[in-house]
Amino acid sequence: MGFVVWIDLILFFVLFALFVYIFVSVNITNLHKVYLAFHFTMMIWPFCQFAVKTTDNSTYQLFYVKAAFVDSALLSTGWIFFTILLTGQTRFLRRRTMLLLSVPAVLASAGVIANPHSWFVQPVNGGYIQRTYGPFFWLFITVVIIQVIISLYVISAALTQNLVPRVRTQVMLVLKGILTVTAFILLDILLNVVLDRYLPVIPGMTSLGILLSASFFVVSINRDKVFDIVTIAHQDVMDTIGHGILVLDEHDNVVEINRFLSPYMHLHRGEPFDIGIIFPEGTPGVESFIQAYREHPLERSEIEIFHTFIQRYLNIQAAPIMISGSRVGRIVTFQDITELQRLIHETNHQNKILQERNHSLIEVQKELFETNRQLQQMAVTDSLTGCYNRHYLTQHLEDEVIQNREAHISFALILLDIDFFKTVNDTYGHLAGDEVICQTVEVLKQELRPTDVLARYGGEEFIVYMPDTRESEALRLAEHVKTQVEWNQIAIANTAGPVSVTISMGLLTINDFSRKTSLFEEVDQALYQAKHKGRNRIVHIAR
Repeated sequence: MGFVVWIDLILFFVLFALFVYIFVSVNITNLHKVYLAFHFTMMIWPFCQFAVKTTDNSTYQLFYVKAAFVDSALLSTGWIFFTILLTGQTRFLRRRTMLLLSVPAVLASAGVIANPHSWFVQPVNGGYIQRTYGPFFWLFITVVIIQVIISLYVISAALTQNLVPRVRTQVMLVLKGILTVTAFILLDILLNVVLDRYLPVIPGMTSLGILLSASFFVVSINRDKVFDIVTIAHQDVMDTIGHGILVLDEHDNVVEINRFLSPYMHLHRGEPFDIGIIFPEGTPGVESFIQAYREHPLERSEIEIFHTFIQRYLNIQAAPIMISGSRVGRIVTFQDITELQRLIHETNHQNKILQERNHSLIEVQKELFETNRQLQQMAVTDSLTGCYNRHYLTQHLEDEVIQNREAHISFALILLDIDFFKTVNDTYGHLAGDEVICQTVEVLKQELRPTDVLARYGGEEFIVYMPDTRESEALRLAEHVKTQVEWNQIAIANTAGPVSVTISMGLLTINDFSRKTSLFEEVDQALYQAKHKGRNRIVHIAR
């Protein structure tokens, strides 16, 4: 085998050496672990490119070719997720988005492995050391290019943000790596695929691009410590966070104190910390907090105080730092809740005002409800007697009659008139007449049943609706009412003795529901007959 055959293997060993160098020379963080996995994926391509040239077995050759391209599909997808992770574009790490980004690579890899009808790759002279590519190869390359474009989009989105210099260096590192490997891949396709008829095969193009891309990372990892960003940024986070943070070891010695607390606590790393020094004298509730802090170090403690020295409300929390079930220290946080307290007090004040206004509105609503109830009552009530008026009865009776007809329930109507009422007015005056009407109504109310409805029909005429009443019951009740009115003695001022009156009554009982006639006309006709026949009597019409 000539030197050309060994180029990919040499590049593989260089990549492997870089892999080992990173592994042994840095403190491995999560980002380093991700990069090492990514670096390992980059090593597969040159190895497979070398391996395909070391065997004459076409089956093995095809296997190595497929493995190399499946690896490139994984590599292009890995670029996307590696780019997202390094640039901090966590919005792209949703499950649905990750699935959409992974599906094209999976499908492309399936097509490479299946190689249906040799649409991906075909052998030349019975082997795959020299080979020709079919239409599926170009589809595969399109998928890879699209994934590169997605990676570049993620990088551009990161660069538009206001990044700190170290993070921007990290993003630019990713950009250089992608552009380098992409350029060599495109150059490899141009020279060894598109122009393969006109030029000799130039080995190791893609492998060299992968090596150069990896070199960017290795130099930056060693020189710029870009993958130590989490560790390096730790103090920046501590100093820029809007709360005070105090980290203590298991003996309550200061391990870390952030910039927020520096103006208020003159503490240095290694100094002992006494929880009691942070509270002004006389602060309520402090004793129980300090006792819980000292006697129960494995439990979280919390207190809200008004610090008289700095004139601020503070929420102070102390929580243990646990590793493998053992307490190795404690973290104490100080949160300024002055604005929150102000908002709470203002909200409580506004709520109190609203409650007072709501109470006033409720009282007004009660008054309006009572007024409306009285108005509604007045609308259906006769002002003199207090019984229902004619309007109410006609409305009520209409609904009742419809229901009674549908259910075939018997009912009765009584239309009554005070006999010779004009004589009472002429003899004793209209005020006496009003008294006679009111006293007569009282008798009617006492003798009628609770279900009966009494209404003033007009003047001295009244109408009684008796629901669910048969003919015999209606006659008995009418006779009883007539008798009681006749026996009633009405005392009238400025008269020698009591006055008594009689009533004439028209009684209509309904048992036949097939006829639809005017009830008021029929009962009025019955009353007319009672008056015509001499008054103080009942005329009954049944139908």
